[in-house]
Amino acid sequence: MRSQLNWVTMMVKLRNLVLFFMLLTVVAPILLYTDPAASFKTPFSAKRDFLEDVTALTFNSDGNRLNLLPRESPAVLRGGEEVVVYSVDKNSRRQEARDQLSARVLSATDDDDDNSIKQVTDSASEINRERTPVQLSQQTSEKADDHEPNAFGAKKEKINNVLLPDAQVRHLKDQLIRAKVYLSLPSAKANPHFVRELRLRVKEVQRALADASKDSDLPKTAIDKLKAMEQTLAKGKQIQDDCSTVVKKLRAMLHSAEEQLRVHKKQTMFLTQLTAKTIPKGLHCLPLRLTTDYYALNSSQQQFPNQDKLEDTLLYHYALFSDNVLATSVVVNSTITNAKHPSKHVFHIVTDRLNYAAMRMWFLDNPPGKATIQVQNVEEFTWLNSSYSPVLKQLSSRSMIDYYFRAHHTNSDTNIKFRNPKYLSILNHLRFYLPEIFPKLSKVLFLDDDIVVQKDLSGLWSVDLRGNVNGAVETCGESFHRFDRYLNFSNPLISKNFDPRACGWAYGMNVFDLDEWKRQNITEVYHRWQDLNQDRELWKLGTLPPGLITFWRRTYPLDRKWHTLGLGYNPSVNQRDIERAAVIHYNGNLKPWLEIGIPRYRGFWSKHVDYEHVYLRECNINP
Repeated sequence: MRSQLNWVTMMVKLRNLVLFFMLLTVVAPILLYTDPAASFKTPFSAKRDFLEDVTALTFNSDGNRLNLLPRESPAVLRGGEEVVVYSVDKNSRRQEARDQLSARVLSATDDDDDNSIKQVTDSASEINRERTPVQLSQQTSEKADDHEPNAFGAKKEKINNVLLPDAQVRHLKDQLIRAKVYLSLPSAKANPHFVRELRLRVKEVQRALADASKDSDLPKTAIDKLKAMEQTLAKGKQIQDDCSTVVKKLRAMLHSAEEQLRVHKKQTMFLTQLTAKTIPKGLHCLPLRLTTDYYALNSSQQQFPNQDKLEDTLLYHYALFSDNVLATSVVVNSTITNAKHPSKHVFHIVTDRLNYAAMRMWFLDNPPGKATIQVQNVEEFTWLNSSYSPVLKQLSSRSMIDYYFRAHHTNSDTNIKFRNPKYLSILNHLRFYLPEIFPKLSKVLFLDDDIVVQKDLSGLWSVDLRGNVNGAVETCGESFHRFDRYLNFSNPLISKNFDPRACGWAYGMNVFDLDEWKRQNITEVYHRWQDLNQDRELWKLGTLPPGLITFWRRTYPLDRKWHTLGLGYNPSVNQRDIERAAVIHYNGNLKPWLEIGIPRYRGFWSKHVDYEHVYLRECNINP
């Protein structure tokens, strides 16, 4: 019995030994080949490693990562417990990336749907690669700046280290566009519950947006509306997963938007041209008041002093042709203000019959210091008639009047600026008759009425034009200021005589050598080309095209600091160029005396206007 008990005990020990060795064969490989530090990894850290391994896989030998499914960024609460938070309102960075993606997809309107979908997936990969989990405890001060809360609790984001302004407004507007796409898709329409919910969200977002243009204009509830809309749109994404259908719809919306933009641009151009041709009420009142007071003066009071200086060739003579009293006064005032020797400056002003008395009365009541003023009426130039001037004959013809004034006829130009009636005014063409108007002068500085003088101009009279007739600043810095933009080079008369890439130059401030003008018979050159352009086949409008032709190879380029252009159409003229320019020119439709003038430049002009003057106050002319 005792021996049996010993045998059983030995067998139990043997069994335990066998079990121990079996357990050892299982545990030993785990201990030997497993990283002990791995046990300290958090579950989410392991998950992240798994995702990185998965996204490193390739598909059909394509090296792009398979990141089509978004990986949301988790955050850790300050208490140390790790929590994954999926926040909609902080994703303006991702939304901006989606905006860039949409712009690229919509711009690819010439590609097929497969290529567009490929762009979507490729760009989605780029977006999602940026989505990496970041623990709050590890964020630097720069990261904290990227998530600074705005006025109503939303978070600002940065893309490429650039802070995006008003991200929530743009996000809400983007949501409306996405909602419209889903509402138009057949798969979404088949789900009436989703359609009702989405329409409700659209109304809520529209009410929240209202007329807001920046985040601070949004109500406090806007962020809640944004979250609710995002959740509804996520449902729509599950319902409609066909990218090609969405791309087609977006293309259709883009085409519609482009068509509306084209129509609005055309309307804007028309209204701008109309405004530019319309005389403001105050500027219409001013000459009427001045004319009334002028004819109340006796003949001795209507005369200007220093008339003996009008033909003195040792003085500085200016030619100014205008029917705008206020604009003319600014040109004269700004010139005299910056002149070193005002008494040596003589202004020859020519206007039309309607504004003759008003122009005289203004300068009689507001004499320009020691400078000399002469005001003439173009109607008194009896030598300037249709038998002498081809342009006068053309301007008085029925076909020309119809061309400029009739809005609906088959042969009219589509560009309405070609039919501006201001080109019917002979004042616009007097610049080609300077030797006839000033027969005893040798050199004249021609000024337009939409310029402001900022420096003394007397140095222009000492410029050697080297045998040329016209001294002007060239404007070939831009491609549209070359000859081919003004002249019709499909006509052999133009193509055989001129270079299409030749530099244009600017009217507005030009030095004319009248002696050389007479010697080269420039007026006859002008008349010959005007005769050739009776049907407007060589050029369409204005005085610059015939000027380019008439003074071809007779123009001396002045230093650019004398004349800076573009203040009447270009809101981005270099500030340094404006400050160093002797003359700034408001060429274009946006004149500084009109409400449509560019506000940034109006101060250069208005500082030479005394808005407290009795005439200006009576006519309600204000800055």
